[in-house]
Amino acid sequence: MKKGIHPEYRPVVFRDAGADFAFLTRSTVETNKTIEWEDGNTYPLVELDISSASHPFYTGRQRIVDTGGRVQRFESRRRRRQQQSGGQG
Repeated sequence: MKKGIHPEYRPVVFRDAGADFAFLTRSTVETNKTIEWEDGNTYPLVELDISSASHPFYTGRQRIVDTGGRVQRFESRRRRRQQQSGGQG
């Protein structure tokens, strides 16, 4: 490998705050946050929105994450269409 052209490959903690789940692995991801890990060392921290601890596929629990009112817009469109079709469907 050429020197100086590759990002640093180092231990990083990934944390899913919604599921209170974190794991230590190696990555080249850039972050300014840090966390003290169980071994007493400080590592870079990456916050996750979803992980295997919170994803419905792995947990078996369905959870709706409404970003920007998408569910509400869908429901209002569905109600309008039902009213237009005479309340059926």
